[in-house]
Amino acid sequence: MSRRIWVFSCILIFLSFFFSGCFYFNAVNEMKAAQQSFNQLQGAGGAKLVPYEYALAESYLQCAQIEFSEPGYKPATEFARRSKAASQAGLAEIQKKK
Repeated sequence: MSRRIWVFSCILIFLSFFFSGCFYFNAVNEMKAAQQSFNQLQGAGGAKLVPYEYALAESYLQCAQIEFSEPGYKPATEFARRSKAASQAGLAEIQKKK
């Protein structure tokens, strides 16, 4: 094996591990943020005050958890972002009602 092919192979392997790790950690961070936002919504009485946003945030969070258990973390990240957005929209709506 020539030196060029060996170096190229090492770089390719390093980049594949690097990028696969990025998706994992990004998904973990988004899911934590979505869970925190959902907990805030739940604590503010979101189930009764803003049932649509509450149900939406809860279902997206469940989808994110399911997708996280499967290979490929990009869908989990997207569902977590949607859950966080729904939770934040519900919290904003609760603030308007007060």
